Amino acid sequence: MRAVFKRELMSYCYNPMAYILIGLFILLSSVFFVINLYGANGDFLWNLEMMRFILVFIIPILTMRILAEDRKTGTEVLLITSPVSLTGVVLGKFFAAFVVFLAMTVITFVYPIILVAFGASITPPLIGAYAGFILIGASLISVGVFASSLTENQVIAAVISFMSLLIIWVIEPIGYSLGGIFSTILNWLSVFSRYNDFAAGILNISSIVYLISFTAVFLFLTIRVIERRRWSQG
Repeated sequence: MRAVFKRELMSYCYNPMAYILIGLFILLSSVFFVINLYGANGDFLWNLEMMRFILVFIIPILTMRILAEDRKTGTEVLLITSPVSLTGVVLGKFFAAFVVFLAMTVITFVYPIILVAFGASITPPLIGAYAGFILIGASLISVGVFASSLTENQVIAAVISFMSLLIIWVIEPIGYSLGGIFSTILNWLSVFSRYNDFAAGILNISSIVYLISFTAVFLFLTIRVIERRRWSQG
């Protein structure tokens, strides 16, 4: 797994698209930060809300090539026949994308630092919100990795991932609009609704377990997709 992780991480380092995505994410986050300071209520949690929404567009592009490119170039055959297990291959690629996401997230720490410099204080809700943001990011990346395993076309992988993340995003507002038992079920299923506890400074164990389980399920599905393709090819 370590070899796959290093190889994938280095491919991100030498890929201009990774830097473009990081730059775009920081640019949009900065725009929302300025809007929040001068036109909204000045609550940084609002920024994190907007940053979550940006991920719906950023992550499909970040993950679209992660498995699709290997399949298109034929290197997938070398990977699945190497001594590294399929689990190690998928986890290595997932963690490489996750590290890039963490790098984007760490850069945004400058925003609360700026607020502290102007007299604000770091509160437990902010720390919890960042923890929730990172866990949600991992969940969305796992969906992107799964989408990339379904096709050798990077654009199709990005579209599948984007549509999937968009559905995940709208589950929560749909639940609220329906009300009743449907609202309860959809809110329980929603990844983004789990963020509410973190934003309130509550490290809810059930939400943490749900987000980790959500990530694990999509990584497992990715492994099954590649495994099925391996057996079908003999």
